[in-house]
Amino acid sequence: MEPRALRILYHHRIAASDGMRVHIAELIRALTDQGHVVHIVGPEGNTSRRAGTKSGWLEPTADLVRKILPGAVTEALELLYNIPAYFRLKKEIESFKPDVIYERFNLYLLAGIIYRQRHGLPLLLEINSPLAAERAKFGQLHLKSIAARCESLLWTRSDAALPVTAVLAKDVLAVRNTQKGLHVIPNGANLDLGVSAAAVSAIRQRFNLTPDKLVLGFVGFIRDWHGVGWAIDALTDLPEQTNLLIVGDGPARPSLEARAKELGLQDRVHFAGVVPHQDVAAHIPCFDVALQTASVAYASPLKLFEYMAHARAVVAPDQPNIREVLVNGENALLFEPGDTASFTQALKSLCADQDLRHRLGANALATITDTPLTWAHNATRIANIASELMADAAP
Repeated sequence: MEPRALRILYHHRIAASDGMRVHIAELIRALTDQGHVVHIVGPEGNTSRRAGTKSGWLEPTADLVRKILPGAVTEALELLYNIPAYFRLKKEIESFKPDVIYERFNLYLLAGIIYRQRHGLPLLLEINSPLAAERAKFGQLHLKSIAARCESLLWTRSDAALPVTAVLAKDVLAVRNTQKGLHVIPNGANLDLGVSAAAVSAIRQRFNLTPDKLVLGFVGFIRDWHGVGWAIDALTDLPEQTNLLIVGDGPARPSLEARAKELGLQDRVHFAGVVPHQDVAAHIPCFDVALQTASVAYASPLKLFEYMAHARAVVAPDQPNIREVLVNGENALLFEPGDTASFTQALKSLCADQDLRHRLGANALATITDTPLTWAHNATRIANIASELMADAAP
């Protein structure tokens, strides 16, 4: 069913310029392409179309505040942020007159749900992670009981809760206690890749990736737990023409560079550094094998869908959230999570078998197109859910 054109107010509190911004940008682009009018209200101000822009001074300022002030104080400030956020949101709603609020879940962001409770405007809540548990696990949560109450309030009072995986949906269901309004909407891919052969060729030339070389590729922020170092170690067991291209940067990069040098592999390991997201699409076609080396248990990894949309042969961990998308031996090779031997064996199998790489890549693309797992499909689902909520709320 094609929903009528909607006026959607997109509310978030994202200052970072990483994959979260990509998600926001791609979804808003898909919604607007379908004729909906989307008005963004966030830390950088309000706009009807802009998304995915760099965060400017906001992200480094937020990082500085977190370093200087005690954790409990910064969390109190997060709560206090709701005062100006509510009045800004109220002003924008009165001006824009949306049909619904679409909000990206943030642990202490209560302005949207307060407005919904006071005025009845339907609110759809996109949930990408169980933030209270996540922040507590990494020692970044101090007002734990308040955080738990905030999370429960947001998850239960939103008209629609949209977790990105079925794994995460189980956590949300345990809090909501009802399937009503609970919809799993994973990340997606943009099939309008817009990649020229010349752009791909330029990247291959930059890193001397001649046609005889087989390329393992990784896209993303580089942290130690991401397991990219496994791929460097695995190169010692792979054919000499095998290279590794890492697209992204992060705190683990110096140690990875040192490891490659230690193993004498510096000429086979290439770092593209930070690449604007619109240019990532020209790097992925350089990969013969695309690496999803690790994933948190509840995540819907954005790069996984992008690998698949480019028909790459994917190696990924064999865990429930990944199996929501991938089937071992059909559209990817899965390895035992945390097992470097299993990971290396998957790489060996793919490096030795071009037909297997092509078959898995073709099936991966078919999974994206046939399921479908696209931003356009997500936009249609969200608009349908919003339309149903509006119908239920009508007098």
